[in-house]
Amino acid sequence: MSEIRNDSGLPLKPVYTAEDRRADEPPPGAFPYTRGIHRDMYRGRLWTMRQYAGFGTAAESNKRYQFLLKHGQTGLSVAFDLPTQIGYDSDDPKANGEVGKVGVAIDSLEDMEILFKGIPLEKVSTSMTINATAAMLLLLYQLVAEKQGCPPEKITGTVQNDILKEYAARGTYIFPPSPSMRLVTDLFAYCQSNLPNWNTISISGYHIREAGSTAAEEIAFTLSHAIAYVEAARAAGLSVDDFAPRISFFFAAHMDFFEEVAKFRAARRMWARVMRDRFGARDERSQALRFHTQTGGVTLTAQQPLNNVVRTALEAMSAVLGGTQSLHTNAYDEALGLPSESAAELALRTQQVIGHETGVPHVADPLGGSYYVESLTDRVEEEALAIMAEIDELGGAVKCIEAGWTQRRIADSAYRFQTRVEAGDRVVVGVNRFTSALEEKVEIMKVGPRHQAAQARALKQLRARRDPAVVAGRLAGIERGARGTENLMPPLKAALADYVTIGECCATLRKVWGEYHPPEVA
Repeated sequence: MSEIRNDSGLPLKPVYTAEDRRADEPPPGAFPYTRGIHRDMYRGRLWTMRQYAGFGTAAESNKRYQFLLKHGQTGLSVAFDLPTQIGYDSDDPKANGEVGKVGVAIDSLEDMEILFKGIPLEKVSTSMTINATAAMLLLLYQLVAEKQGCPPEKITGTVQNDILKEYAARGTYIFPPSPSMRLVTDLFAYCQSNLPNWNTISISGYHIREAGSTAAEEIAFTLSHAIAYVEAARAAGLSVDDFAPRISFFFAAHMDFFEEVAKFRAARRMWARVMRDRFGARDERSQALRFHTQTGGVTLTAQQPLNNVVRTALEAMSAVLGGTQSLHTNAYDEALGLPSESAAELALRTQQVIGHETGVPHVADPLGGSYYVESLTDRVEEEALAIMAEIDELGGAVKCIEAGWTQRRIADSAYRFQTRVEAGDRVVVGVNRFTSALEEKVEIMKVGPRHQAAQARALKQLRARRDPAVVAGRLAGIERGARGTENLMPPLKAALADYVTIGECCATLRKVWGEYHPPEVA
């Protein structure tokens, strides 16, 4: 029989024994946290069920959030549209055709107030998938919470704030790496003093994996980016145990079931040792890797879309068995368009069935001790450590991105995987095997041009109400801050509180810092 390899190219044995694994791991809740960061894991409380949602206008997205909370969602996760992600207002010519398409359009504090209307922020944890403009969106969230009377210590959630993976895999960057890293560390320092329970960064392997990396590459690049952020924060004068407990991670769950479980276990073990041995972290919260998981977007298929229900359920189960702290399950129709309300509800129900019907949460690390899983955990770790050593030799994560090395490696892995699919060596049900001539009818949700027109009208009215002298003064304060070295969060907050738009703030920063242009990737 020919050799069988998994999606990462690792050869698989037909049977594993005790000889294939290292010594027994410590129990869950004990360093290096391979088996989980809490002793009892989900016995006391299930993972946060956090469905990623946002589209069109703030009012429409607010209705979706209210719907999901009513149906048992336990945390919000906000998707922003492309103009918001790259710092353009909805009436900017460069935003034309993209307003409200892949997320909600947020131009100012007015939109943020509408987005969270009727949602008590002191009772809800919110995750915001935003990077280049992360500082501004966090400040808008804080301003809304303050208007609700929410105390700073009760403002909880996560802002992604991971700009390095944008350069490496996703593309929604604005400024060059150096000033972008300054924004990241300014946010760290600001939250330490002002938002003590806010997670200041969610370092993302998800987009790296979605771009085509292997499981080992996903955690290697993600942890290398995390190392770069820790080094930048220390260079900015922050103590590791002051900011590291608020660092979190974001990983993908793809279809190679056992390798995904092994990947999560390996990542925890690796990060614990990096923080203790490389950075001297003594706080256990600094050493324990906390992560959010999203099921695979690229694993969804437009052909036979109901098959995606099964894919999402299996990927969600691997995340739970791997010990995730929060989870988003993709809707089955997302390969075709924005998720419909019914599909989003079914995706949430998938998590609830796993959490309440399967019995899986009753035991911490149910796969601990499996010869196969333990061996695979070791092998994924070895592969990832070798990649991280190569990154260190090349000068670190930022240097690798600037040189295009990271991008080339991800592209090569994506090419190898797609070649296997096209050759039929990697089966994708309904795509290259078990196909059907009959098309399943799925109603596709679309965002039309009326959303852009509505946003443009609202912006025109907002600008007419503002005092131009106040706006000019606030923007001058941002420019002075950008040219200096003081923390930029206070002048940004003052501007946003006076309804200066995100686009206006970013235009000012562009004037000082310029824009990033990626290297050619051969």
